[in-house]
Amino acid sequence: MSTLFFENRITPFDILVRNFFNEAGNFNTLADSKLQHPVDIYQTDKGLSIDIACTGISKEDIEIQIQDNIIKVNYDKAKSSKDDKGYIHKGIAKRSFNLGWKIDSKFDLRKSNASFKNGLLEISIPFSKGSELKTLEIN
Repeated sequence: MSTLFFENRITPFDILVRNFFNEAGNFNTLADSKLQHPVDIYQTDKGLSIDIACTGISKEDIEIQIQDNIIKVNYDKAKSSKDDKGYIHKGIAKRSFNLGWKIDSKFDLRKSNASFKNGLLEISIPFSKGSELKTLEIN
């Protein structure tokens, strides 16, 4: 098989193809990239909210640990119930996950609560008492 060169004419398509097959390119295959678990973290007027997708996972199989200013959420697929279904196609990923975050001191982890609804784990962490917004008057 021969290679054709067009007198230093490089098109965007040539760069795309070269980067696709080049290990140093910007493209990663699924085997090379680590899949991230779907999580939303946002701040509300009441505090911090963490939403974790847990499709097909029982709430009894999820473990939430709080120590100092760190919150950890774990699911171990091996410890959960065995799945004996005769799948024809399996498209819902029920991978193990081990998530953790260091939470700022303006939030009170001791007063946080969690709920599980429609495959979504919702963790609410309220603001701590000393972190309310203060307005100063200028003298």
